[in-house]
Amino acid sequence: MKLAETVLRSLPKVVLHDHLDGGLRPQTIIDLAKDQKYKKLPTTDAGELAEWFHRGAKRGSLALYLEGFAHTCGVMQTEEALERVSYEMMEDMHRDGVVYVETRFAPVFHTEKGLHWDDVLNAVLKGLERGRKDFGVEFGVIICAMRNMQLSQEMAELAVDFRERGVVGFDLAGEEGGFPPKKHVDAFHYIQRENFNITIHAGEAFGKESIWQAIQWCGAHRIGHATRLIEDIGLDRQDPTKIVKMGYLAQYVLDKRIPLEICLLSNVDTGAVKSVAEHPFGILYRYKFRVTLNTDDRLMSNTTMTREFKVAQEAFKLGLDELEKITLNSMKSAFIPYNRRIQLIYDVIKPGYAKARARLKKKKAA
Repeated sequence: MKLAETVLRSLPKVVLHDHLDGGLRPQTIIDLAKDQKYKKLPTTDAGELAEWFHRGAKRGSLALYLEGFAHTCGVMQTEEALERVSYEMMEDMHRDGVVYVETRFAPVFHTEKGLHWDDVLNAVLKGLERGRKDFGVEFGVIICAMRNMQLSQEMAELAVDFRERGVVGFDLAGEEGGFPPKKHVDAFHYIQRENFNITIHAGEAFGKESIWQAIQWCGAHRIGHATRLIEDIGLDRQDPTKIVKMGYLAQYVLDKRIPLEICLLSNVDTGAVKSVAEHPFGILYRYKFRVTLNTDDRLMSNTTMTREFKVAQEAFKLGLDELEKITLNSMKSAFIPYNRRIQLIYDVIKPGYAKARARLKKKKAA
């Protein structure tokens, strides 16, 4: 049964992979640019600016996709701006039915006007805390180190320093080609020694080797994207939806229940896949990999969790039960304490889906 967009929006959702600097409101970018005398925007019309970002992201290249971040980060250079963006993100998540979000960003991109990394993080956390109080959305922050920078150790230490105040994990992001995860192995070993959480962008623009390094060299507990894991899976030539052989890496990911942070629409935009229908998500879900659905960059890819649910439903014939299972996968895989995850599952997510089932049953009976 195909679910209406209003029903999809009402469902409780969990987001594990969403970039704070990839989800700004176009009007906010314009307002902040004016406040900070940032002159590089291509237009000061909100509608045109949104279209500029969407058009720029759909060029089939991760490197080109990332170009838009020059403008979003360009206006996120004051404490007021960072707090506003963080607060508005929480409001947007609430409107989209999200009950828990892990937002990630790289503090190194927000120091052009003299802010220290601590100032940046404090401002973001202030906005998120205000958003939690006003909208009831739970959150965690993931600190990103950048593959092409030599500051991963400092970012790892920053993440651990703020673990009592809302930071829940550490990530490695940016262009994959030429910047393998193992070059940052010392930072990840530090995170492991501190008993902290690791997720790594891997297997989006580069092959399965990137995923292998992220897990076996760097100890990743989750993998961001992991689109290229399909390279380690043999498919039936007559029936490409059927697995005939699984490599050791794919088998390890399946056996160890390593969560995969799937981002359907951004993977199409960056050229990681040709279309949503051809995304390996369908095969990975069918064969019981722990897949999750996520937004990645809401502004760039013109998306929300409701839209990700909608395209997944249409492409992979997912119903309410399947969407609930994926949401539970996400909540089980979150980087917050076990008791809090269980509480959100049994007090918020399951009752929310039960309510949706009851509404649909009533509507059908009528």
